[in-house]
Amino acid sequence: MRSLVPARMDRLPWTRFHWLVIIGLGVSWILDGLEIQIASTVGTVLQDKHTLHLTTGDVGTLGSVYLFGEVVGALLFGRITDMIGRKKMFVACLGLYLVASGAGGFSFNLWFLLACRFLAGMGIGGEYTAINSAIDELIPSHYRGRVDIAVNGTYWAGAMIGALSSIYLLDPHVFPINVGWRIGFFIGPIAGLFIIYLRRTIPESPRWLMTHGREEEAERIVDEIEERVRSEGVHLEPVPDSKALEVKATGSVSYIQIAKTMLGHYPSRSFLGFSMMVTQAFLYNAIFFTYALVLQHFYNIKSDRIGIYFFPFAAGNLLGPFLLGPLFDTVGRRKMILSTYGGSGILLAISAMLFSAGALNAVTQTAFWCVIFFFASAGASSAYLTVSEIFPLELRGQAISFFFAFSQLAGGVAAPRIFAGLIGNGTSRGPLTLGYFIGAGIMIAGGVIAWFFGVNAERQSLEDIATPLSAVSRPSAGPASDYASAQSHDVSGYSVHTNEAGGEHRATACVNGSCLTGTKIVDGSRSRSHVYPCPAGHSDAIGPASGVHRDPARRGACYSSGQSDPAAGESRFVDVNAGRGQRSPEAARVYRHCLVQA
Repeated sequence: MRSLVPARMDRLPWTRFHWLVIIGLGVSWILDGLEIQIASTVGTVLQDKHTLHLTTGDVGTLGSVYLFGEVVGALLFGRITDMIGRKKMFVACLGLYLVASGAGGFSFNLWFLLACRFLAGMGIGGEYTAINSAIDELIPSHYRGRVDIAVNGTYWAGAMIGALSSIYLLDPHVFPINVGWRIGFFIGPIAGLFIIYLRRTIPESPRWLMTHGREEEAERIVDEIEERVRSEGVHLEPVPDSKALEVKATGSVSYIQIAKTMLGHYPSRSFLGFSMMVTQAFLYNAIFFTYALVLQHFYNIKSDRIGIYFFPFAAGNLLGPFLLGPLFDTVGRRKMILSTYGGSGILLAISAMLFSAGALNAVTQTAFWCVIFFFASAGASSAYLTVSEIFPLELRGQAISFFFAFSQLAGGVAAPRIFAGLIGNGTSRGPLTLGYFIGAGIMIAGGVIAWFFGVNAERQSLEDIATPLSAVSRPSAGPASDYASAQSHDVSGYSVHTNEAGGEHRATACVNGSCLTGTKIVDGSRSRSHVYPCPAGHSDAIGPASGVHRDPARRGACYSSGQSDPAAGESRFVDVNAGRGQRSPEAARVYRHCLVQA
């Protein structure tokens, strides 16, 4: 079936509907920030003999268990999200979180609290996969980067709420020491009750419906969205049929197919996603779960005053994604990822040296954290954006869950426990200084990897960035997007194959009994080719109907075009004999084809 659903969704202007999506779905990060902030600040109170009398290691374990729950929830619910849809998981995952987090307020010992934290983490982990998928699929491509980064950044709005609440909840003059921390675990569930109601008005992703054979429902939802837009006085131009995507319904994607897609077709993107998620997770979880211990043990800040110092820290984290987010759509993904990851790593290294020298106090330490995480927060948000947009739609939820799980296991679950151990009783700054240097180096490495392996996905349709597995044929793509796909189209009796990966265009074409293989870097900076004998089963099969044209003026040359009419302005020819390629000055985007006799 042919569908214009993706093109229709991407050509929409910004409307009240998109605000509804952000408010209804983006609250998940607010709840996560609230949960982690509450757990982090109450850790110092829970060490008191009048509460649960935990050790410093136990406090670190609380953070690790919550993160491990997020890992399990992401893996479990991520697959279900891709199988049954995004919307059905909204209420289910949020409901699990509400019950488990509320129950944590009734904890009577460490083990009961650990169980509640694990289940609450599962609910939030499931939220990450379903909601990141839905937001990317519902928001127009022109705004996707800034919206996704800003929504992920709202995590810190929750952290700010938690920090402000802790000032009063942990003040023994306001609440008894064994009561205030329990109330803290009820804040998120109370807010979540309103969100469950709000999410009922958010539709299922039309893109997901399209790939699962529910085209009529997908079209109906898009019709309703467009009607909302028109009711606001906006004129919508019709979408040309040339932008239609032909798809066939698919069921659940097997793990074998997922592995082939991610490791076979997209190995560089998989490496990119893994490295970005791991590096930011290590830095964030290491510092965020232990900042209260640092303030308490090295700067002698009382438990009920820690929230005051953390509030500006959280504000810096919130402002970063909001102020820097638009640049990811204009300046570009790779440049901004390198800048935010690298900048935060360098600043952390500088602060580590000053910390070791004893040159910082609680105020200046907090000021450094504010600036560091102004950049790191935007970078960390871009990691979630990256893994959610560079893989095919059919496995988007699972891709998010895999990279989230790997990052938390490799960089998140262990980090709080490790850094809590480095802090110890606060008698030596050396171990923690070393930990800060390691965290800085890891963050810088993440930015460098993104520079070399990143995808220029800014303002590109999701289907242009990664062709859906269910696609039978696709429309011509716009300029300047990276494809890492292996596609097949039946054209005039021949099978046309394109393989474009890692920012390069690779192609093979048989001409006059010889085969040409070539590589063209996307920015047009260089090209190379190699001629070898044409293998059996191949033929000199170049003709106008396929969009690949024989140049009669050149013996053994082929002329390939992104359009079937080479005069349309986008063209490229490769000279087999000379072994070099040229591109016409007006060409903005070129496809290189391999014709194999069907």
